Amino acid sequence: MALVNENFLKLSQNYLFSDIAKKVNAYKVAHPKSKIIRLGIGDVTQPLAPAVIEAMHKAVDEMASECTFRGYGPEQGYEFLQEAIIKNDLLPRGIHVEPSEVFINDGAKSDTGNIGDILAKDNIICVTDPIYPVYIDSNVMAGRAGDMLNGVWSNVVYMPCNGENGFVPELPKQRVDIVYLCYPNNPTGTVISRAELKKWVDYALANDTIIMYDAAYEAYIQNPDIPHSIYEIKGAKKCAIEFHSFSKTAGFTGVRCGYTIVPKELMAVKVNGEKVSLNQLWNRRQCTKFNGTSYITQRAAEATYSAEGKKQVRETIDYYMGNARMMREAFIGMGLDTYGGENAPYIWVKTPSGMTSWQFFDSLLHEVNVVGTPGVGFGPSGEGYFRFTAFGRKEDCVEAVSRLKKWM
Repeated sequence: MALVNENFLKLSQNYLFSDIAKKVNAYKVAHPKSKIIRLGIGDVTQPLAPAVIEAMHKAVDEMASECTFRGYGPEQGYEFLQEAIIKNDLLPRGIHVEPSEVFINDGAKSDTGNIGDILAKDNIICVTDPIYPVYIDSNVMAGRAGDMLNGVWSNVVYMPCNGENGFVPELPKQRVDIVYLCYPNNPTGTVISRAELKKWVDYALANDTIIMYDAAYEAYIQNPDIPHSIYEIKGAKKCAIEFHSFSKTAGFTGVRCGYTIVPKELMAVKVNGEKVSLNQLWNRRQCTKFNGTSYITQRAAEATYSAEGKKQVRETIDYYMGNARMMREAFIGMGLDTYGGENAPYIWVKTPSGMTSWQFFDSLLHEVNVVGTPGVGFGPSGEGYFRFTAFGRKEDCVEAVSRLKKWM
């Protein structure tokens, strides 16, 4: 009989958002007339930009003609999109990469979860806490995380981020092999300064550490002093892989597209000390396990960089950030300790009256009919906190805040 990968059995039976969905659905069955406002999962609500829709229609028409039909595309992505990314996202920030260092994917979640395929099982993992669950769960599946003991994984180094330290993670006191950083942060909505990010790059260079830098929400940064990419820091191409997404930037959660930058300067080593290019390994992995992002989707992503596309995407980002500002100000007015919402579409609040994250969730669901996300679902340091997203419709965000004010 075939043996299973027992590391999968170490995971919780349910993904965080599956647990939330079950609770919400059970409540809806018992209270069918209740209007539930969902500000939990970070899904978008505004439609795709007109420029994107136009590009998709044109690409579909191309597929209907023998002259312009496209079959299998390059696993790394079409050069037209790689070039658009370099021209618009990277060169304006002084970042120089080659098209062969930009890998188009079907969303950042896939690559952040799969990047461990090219790295050894016995690497030491380090994460900020709280954290996006995929970073840890994918390492549990690979056998790197160890065992769950008292709410933490035995082989994972945690860097707590909370109100007491201003959500600024300290450098690990021990040497680690792989560090996961996400800024603007999901779930806390906080950002990292250029000076703090430089500390991480310097640490990585000094310790031969690889930084997995998730920049999925960089388009929401409002403060011009906050870096949008780790490659704005000198030396980062020698120590960092960076992940980007069109999901929240351009509303592609139902379309699926993102990209990962793996610089050719980035090396890891074999057991004998011989250096190996991670760009080469990732390219080989993608050629075997990934068949490329669809042509139609890549043309849609390219359209976000047109003059019309940029304007339309910015309008949608401003819409969500307007929600975030309104919610942030309201929560502060209610006396809640509130973080994020200024450079990211997430607002992170401390639960009132010493309530646990799940107690606060249940109270909001049953008494206010508003759904958010319990902070503890993002890691042990998330206990006592709660995440709201600003991706809802403006009317729903306004009504949810009104309900909360009355309840508080």
